[in-house]
Amino acid sequence: MIKASQPVAKKSHWKLILNIVTVVLLALLVYGSRDQLAETLRNLRHVNGYILLLLIPIESLNYHAQARLYQRLFLVVGTKFEYWYLYRTSLELNFVNHVFPSGGAAGISYFGVTVRKGDEVSGGKATLVHIIKLAATFISLEFIIAFGLLCLAIGNRVNGLLLLVTATLTTIVLLVTAAVPYIFGSQRRINSLLTTSTVLINTLIHKVRPNRPETINMMAAKRAFTEFHDNYQQIKDRWRELRVPFLYALLANVTEIAALYVVYLAFGDFVNIGAVIIAYAVANFAGLVSVLPGGVGIYEALMTAVMASAGVPPGVSLPVTVMYRVLNTAIQIPPGYFLYQRSLRRKNAAAAASKVEA
Repeated sequence: MIKASQPVAKKSHWKLILNIVTVVLLALLVYGSRDQLAETLRNLRHVNGYILLLLIPIESLNYHAQARLYQRLFLVVGTKFEYWYLYRTSLELNFVNHVFPSGGAAGISYFGVTVRKGDEVSGGKATLVHIIKLAATFISLEFIIAFGLLCLAIGNRVNGLLLLVTATLTTIVLLVTAAVPYIFGSQRRINSLLTTSTVLINTLIHKVRPNRPETINMMAAKRAFTEFHDNYQQIKDRWRELRVPFLYALLANVTEIAALYVVYLAFGDFVNIGAVIIAYAVANFAGLVSVLPGGVGIYEALMTAVMASAGVPPGVSLPVTVMYRVLNTAIQIPPGYFLYQRSLRRKNAAAAASKVEA
């Protein structure tokens, strides 16, 4: 049991080192581009505020796409959810993933607890829907990346580095896409993976809280794994119904990239949309390993580096990226925080009421 925690410790150690290195490189990048940055900051008063207001409807459309994506996926497994409930839940999830950086694991856990609906929607079914949603989002991003490369080729901006980055992202997505059906398609494989994960989690928690040898009940976990597999088989048998959810996943990615491009337009920079697409993809993939809230530091550094490789100077891309991140956070985090806190209060009130009745 003790040995099982060593790989996790090493993984966390490497994530921390990676983030430190990235932040240092970002600082060097800022220092090297200080003259361009200073010039850009002096011209901030010329940024078109009316164009920046377009971020509000674009982000609203993004959450519409996410809510519809969840709604369609739940219908595939035989459960109906109200549209506005899923819209609010999407905002809560964004807050959770932003504040608790864990490569999306915090969001998966929170979603499984939040949308649980008695016997109709278990934590396992909710988790599966969320995982399929993430898979659809990454797969649809591949089509957008291909379009981005085409735009760069037309603008004669394709180089070896961009091809390497794109090939790496494509390989990762294809491997994950192949691994998901391989693991989920077998009761034995899914039990093996999830049982190992459960034992590992229990071991880690036991080290912190010695009086809790089994935080996650193994028998209950195995029942959940069986249900998880059954729900996956249901989705697999009705795969044709995944076409509409896939289109909503595509729309979610398109709106996020459009929001970033709008900030470039507000700064008066008509950059190649292909460069924005590749930079967005790289920054979001790399943000999965960030230990800092919102992937701050690693996101800006990689976004700026990829844009520079496509011919966009750091003095142009870095202020735009920072502005995009600040405005995006200002638009999404406050409502997400409010809804998250309201949801917690309701759950606490319900738990207190059930104790009184008992």
